[in-house]
Amino acid sequence: MKGHRTQWLMRGVAIAWILLGVSCSRENRSIIFRYSNEQQVSAVRSQSMLFFKQQLDARTGGRIRVELYFGGVLGTERELMDFLAMGVLQGTRGGYFADANPEFKLFTLPFLVDDWDQAMRLMESDFTAGINRNAKARGFHIPATGISQGFRAHTNSRHPILHPDDLKGMKMRVPSQEVYVQTARAFGANPQELPSIEIYQALQTGVVDGQDNPPSNIWDYKIHEVSKYLTISHYSTGPDPFMVNLKWYEKLPADLRHIFDEVARETMAWSDQQSREKEREYVVKLGATLEVNYLTGEELIPFQTAVRPVYQHFVDQGDFDWEDIETARKAARGIRDLRGEP
Repeated sequence: MKGHRTQWLMRGVAIAWILLGVSCSRENRSIIFRYSNEQQVSAVRSQSMLFFKQQLDARTGGRIRVELYFGGVLGTERELMDFLAMGVLQGTRGGYFADANPEFKLFTLPFLVDDWDQAMRLMESDFTAGINRNAKARGFHIPATGISQGFRAHTNSRHPILHPDDLKGMKMRVPSQEVYVQTARAFGANPQELPSIEIYQALQTGVVDGQDNPPSNIWDYKIHEVSKYLTISHYSTGPDPFMVNLKWYEKLPADLRHIFDEVARETMAWSDQQSREKEREYVVKLGATLEVNYLTGEELIPFQTAVRPVYQHFVDQGDFDWEDIETARKAARGIRDLRGEP
């Protein structure tokens, strides 16, 4: 209880400092860009934003001053998205991208892409650029979308996960995103929605039996310390849109908008490349304490079959349709057959 009080006190102080900065910045000639994400400063997402800060400062001559807040100091990803919508923050990256555009959920469908090459090709496609643009209707500017820290992997402390039946009845922590809730249910698990910063304690105390995350998060949040088994199936990745408050962005002079977008695109490319290179390194490090199981080829068929209802569930919601899914798959495979083209 005392730890929670301290955490909330620190968060309150940080938010108050930001609000104070809003009033003070009017006297400063620099345009303030306040950004926060939940990951620790050592995470690739956070490191890429340090790259962003450095590049933007250099190319604008300090006309845009970037303030970065990492490690959940300002709140959970849910809270950060609310702050972004309110204009308290000007930028964030995280799991609540559906607030910006529900079409982003398409990228999280299990087994939509096979590997890193396909995922990167999809995020750089005209298809994705259209989804980025459509976020303006909800008050967000998205200059670029990357890949959310790589492919997700399952960990647990009960037994190896080699078949969907191995997940039946297990309490699995999932992010508060419907696709992961539905996918866990399709595998037969009992999904438990918890923020990332609560995973370690939930595993340690038995509140959940396991979870899934990119290997980088598993390492950064020290999940390997409270798990025994790691399953690599490349079952899902997701989008990492750079979400910016649209009203703030539209107030920028035209030359700064151009520089901002250029640096943002380079930042997301840098982030993806770093995540790709480090994913294998993280798996090797995790293998020092966890039993690692790789699923490939025919071993994946039962999992792919199990998640078919997840596709239909989201198509029925109406945010995208089967044609969109097929278009995304073609874009990922380099087949030019995008919407609106003959």
